[in-house]
Amino acid sequence: MEQILYFYQYLIYFYSFAITIFYLFLMICSYFMIEKKKIKYTHIESELLVSLPEYAPYISIIAPAFNEEVIIIDNVKSLMSLNYPNYEVIIVNDGSEDKTLELLIENFDLEEIAFPYIEKVRCRPVKRVFKSTNIEFQKLIVVDKINGGTKADAMNAGVNVANYDYFINTDVDCLLAPDTLTKVILPVLDSKVEVIAVGATMRMSNGCEVKHGVMTRVRPPKGIIPTFQETEYLRSYLLAKMGWSMFNLIPNVSGGFGLFSRTIVIEAGGFDPLSHAEDMDMTMRMVAYMRENNRKYRIVQIPDTCCWTQGPPNLKVLNRQRTRWGRGLLQIFVVHRKFLFNRKYGRMGLVIMPYALIFEFLAPIIELTGLVTIIYLLFTSQINFNTFWLMLLYVYLIGITMSLMTISYDVRVKRQYKTYPEYLRLILFSSMEAFVYHPLVVFFSLKGYWQFLTRKNFSWGAMTRQGFSQQNPPSKTAA
Repeated sequence: MEQILYFYQYLIYFYSFAITIFYLFLMICSYFMIEKKKIKYTHIESELLVSLPEYAPYISIIAPAFNEEVIIIDNVKSLMSLNYPNYEVIIVNDGSEDKTLELLIENFDLEEIAFPYIEKVRCRPVKRVFKSTNIEFQKLIVVDKINGGTKADAMNAGVNVANYDYFINTDVDCLLAPDTLTKVILPVLDSKVEVIAVGATMRMSNGCEVKHGVMTRVRPPKGIIPTFQETEYLRSYLLAKMGWSMFNLIPNVSGGFGLFSRTIVIEAGGFDPLSHAEDMDMTMRMVAYMRENNRKYRIVQIPDTCCWTQGPPNLKVLNRQRTRWGRGLLQIFVVHRKFLFNRKYGRMGLVIMPYALIFEFLAPIIELTGLVTIIYLLFTSQINFNTFWLMLLYVYLIGITMSLMTISYDVRVKRQYKTYPEYLRLILFSSMEAFVYHPLVVFFSLKGYWQFLTRKNFSWGAMTRQGFSQQNPPSKTAA
């Protein structure tokens, strides 16, 4: 037993050291990528695309909706007011049981049209397609389909209806910045290698001021859980993904917001309705398709905040979200196990998947076994407290440093909050994350693994929508 504990302690030491080195490396790479982007793309390029629409590629925006009556009108108004000349908005009503479709028809003067629907990727049957009789809403298309149970199925219906080469995958609880389409299409136009997807920074809309679907004031979330998630999201996008982007190693383009090549998505088989991590699954299958056909590709991450989403407002909803993410991550390694350590799939097989396996999937398991080991050592009086507190402080300070650097990167990209006390709120919550929020995330991830292994509770659960105007009552929709 003593030899096992001795070996385990060294294993944990080298594991912690390796993940620290990785994050410090990504932090440095992210800094250079952010600075490179700031120099390369300025407001001049954005203004040229708007003023010269003949050079602006057409883009489809696809947003599935299930029981979204509280926020659907504000969201569509937001999507219809983007500062970009050539785009369409496709809302996929995925069998809503509330007044989502009725509100869309009433507010946007919709009428059913004869539409040449061709199923290029599989999904549940599409019943009707609507367009507006009002020229003000000519960019809007509403698809009414039978509920498919997951966002992926609804996305496939949107992909089938979309008219353009690139599409935005987003949610109806998301608000997009006015210049979003310009920012995500510029790397596509500027690249000599085919760009198959573009990701951008997402953050919490909880606490922001929104009027008629337009964000008028960005604020940090008021709730405890969304505030923890704000820093977590920024760390994921500005530090990790921006760092990986230097080497074309982005593991996934978020399902909340991302630009995708419609042709490659179709060739790769579309979104998997059975996946609980449809964004990572789709990204990996697109990469696999490009590798199997010997085609060069790029996946780009930009640091700009282009999307605000409603984060889980309480523990109950956070539990549903993170257990689903846990199920999805384990599902990825089961379904796509052939990619792991496979040279045929290049960076994805030799770097992305091994990293995700060792430092993302195994991390909650290692933390749990570490906690059990510490408890055992405490009861057997085998802990050297002189080094124990020193190591604990070291790990804590590393985490705080990462969060502080992430917040400073966000200010460097664009100062979203007007006052520094608002940034101080993020810093204070970052200092408590290791003791309050992180243990919950670990527990929910492990719960998701267990659910996948025991085949229990594979429903997507419900997400409480509070609406962008707090005058509206909350409703529930798929999480």
